[in-house]
Amino acid sequence: MRSPTARFEGPVSGEPFLVGVVEPAGAGYVREEWLVTGTATSYALRGERSTDGRWEAEPAGRAPFRTRIVVLRPADPARFDGTTLVEWMNVSGGIDAAPDWFFLRRHLMRQGSAWVGVSAQKAGIDGGGLVPGMPLKQANAARYGSLEHPGDAFAFDIYSEVGRALRTPGSGPLGPLATRHLIAIGESQSAGFLVTYVNAVDPIERCFDAFLIHGRPGTAAALDGSYLRAAADGDVSKVGALISEGHRIREDVRVPVLTFQSETDVVTLGGGRARQPDGPRFRLWELAGAAHFDTYGLMASHVDREGIGVEELAARLAPTAQLLGMTAGTAVNSGPQQHYVLNAALAHLVRWVRDGTPPPEAARLESLDAAASRLARDPLGIARGGIRTPWVDAPTAALSGDPPGGDGFLFLFGRTIPFDAETLARLYPGGAEEHVKRFEGSLAAALRAGFLLDVDAAEICALARHGRQPSGWNP
Repeated sequence: MRSPTARFEGPVSGEPFLVGVVEPAGAGYVREEWLVTGTATSYALRGERSTDGRWEAEPAGRAPFRTRIVVLRPADPARFDGTTLVEWMNVSGGIDAAPDWFFLRRHLMRQGSAWVGVSAQKAGIDGGGLVPGMPLKQANAARYGSLEHPGDAFAFDIYSEVGRALRTPGSGPLGPLATRHLIAIGESQSAGFLVTYVNAVDPIERCFDAFLIHGRPGTAAALDGSYLRAAADGDVSKVGALISEGHRIREDVRVPVLTFQSETDVVTLGGGRARQPDGPRFRLWELAGAAHFDTYGLMASHVDREGIGVEELAARLAPTAQLLGMTAGTAVNSGPQQHYVLNAALAHLVRWVRDGTPPPEAARLESLDAAASRLARDPLGIARGGIRTPWVDAPTAALSGDPPGGDGFLFLFGRTIPFDAETLARLYPGGAEEHVKRFEGSLAAALRAGFLLDVDAAEICALARHGRQPSGWNP
């Protein structure tokens, strides 16, 4: 790994612009924003970009950059567990966003991990992405006017420069914390860039200790930074670049990689085209009943905290068709399993890095064709195979990653189809208590298999007992 050349400036006074990253002081965390200045390298591919991921790259150019990072770290250094998660911020919505912080922040805070969000892509700073959105310079010109991004061909090394610099303890954004394990993470478009990073850049830079690739499309980003292109009619659900190819993770990957996929990622985003067997340093987890994003990520994550009441959490998880000022054709996916299983995925990945114990292998979602463009479903409409949780094995609704209908990004949010009273009575003749008994039995199986964490079990049970059943349920 090269020595870091990036320079940190900060912390910057005032509030950083980052949707969903709320003040964490109540959890004993410090939140800061820092500016990062340096010179980044672009890369060019030598040979073909084959589907097996065995890509060879070489440095191609140099350019100055100035970006920002947002840091959340334990205020008490004694609480730090040695792990720093570095999230490649997502710009698909035309705004710098941190979806994996939404899903994982509560787990990270209880573990005592640090989190760093990197504004790696130009669209998050200057705009010009898939949709207009609110880039940093537009959101706060006075605060971010000095930022300079040379283009997404340099995004990979901007990310590396931040990672290398974070390993220097005693000063800078992590203060006195000494990182032992540096883990890269990103969802959706960011995951597509991380696939390319793993295959082409990591063999050169050797910066990160592991990768959690979350919700990846089938096609990886090109080294020149080009990726998503909207359809001519502006319908983002018709972006063909996501599924045109299936780029796998290279078999000889240097460090552990866990790819975490919902039904949406496998089918709608073409991730099924990139399926591959598990290996010595690779795991693929496909989660039944999950969508690319859901009511936990969209709403519940913004209020979730240690000690939250089950009533408040359940209310934020409730099925809804009204999101982001748009109306879906059906209620979007309201299952919280992605949040809880992602907690387990990260815990296993950290352990894999620490002591070499790999995560459990997971069954793939059953598909009806080689490209996994259609999933096999039971008579209730629930996907077969994949990682099983109580929400699909003791269901009160059919949860899926199928598009719910509607405009814009709604196609990513899946469906919730509640069962009527007749179906519930047929499935659970003993009423709500029988449902809870079966739910808890499935929970125990998922805990034994390693796909859920013991620390989350009590809350999961409380949600089941609180219930969100339709009228007519017979207790």
